[in-house]
Amino acid sequence: MKSIGIACDHAGYDLKEFLVGYLSSKGYEVTDFGTYSDESVDYPDFAHPLAEAVQNGELPQGIGICGSGEGMSMTLNKHRGIRAGLCWRPEIAELIRMHNDANILVLPARFISNDEAMAIVDKYLSTPFEGGRHERRIAKIDLPAQG
Repeated sequence: MKSIGIACDHAGYDLKEFLVGYLSSKGYEVTDFGTYSDESVDYPDFAHPLAEAVQNGELPQGIGICGSGEGMSMTLNKHRGIRAGLCWRPEIAELIRMHNDANILVLPARFISNDEAMAIVDKYLSTPFEGGRHERRIAKIDLPAQG
């Protein structure tokens, strides 16, 4: 069974709930890192556990959702080995997979509809990494570990 993690803040709660059902219907085992209501919360509290699960290899990929997508994206990308990409169109989702080997898709819940989110998720999940010249660039993303 394919697996994926998902996390959101209060602004992304409704979209997260929709996507959990959608992904489950497509055969995904979804690990839900919360939040579990639309009450105000701090997005890093949910982004960090998702990033750690992908970073440690517990999950191959994830989806992060907040109002603009920016806070979630910034937090996720603080983790070594995480390449989170903010997408509001399927074409961007395709490029973050093909060229950046993104392992977490980030969605801006306040700016896209459920139908748009489905199209973005579908494109993200169906697009392979191109490799080649992009591998060299990806190898330069993480800073060397500090002693």
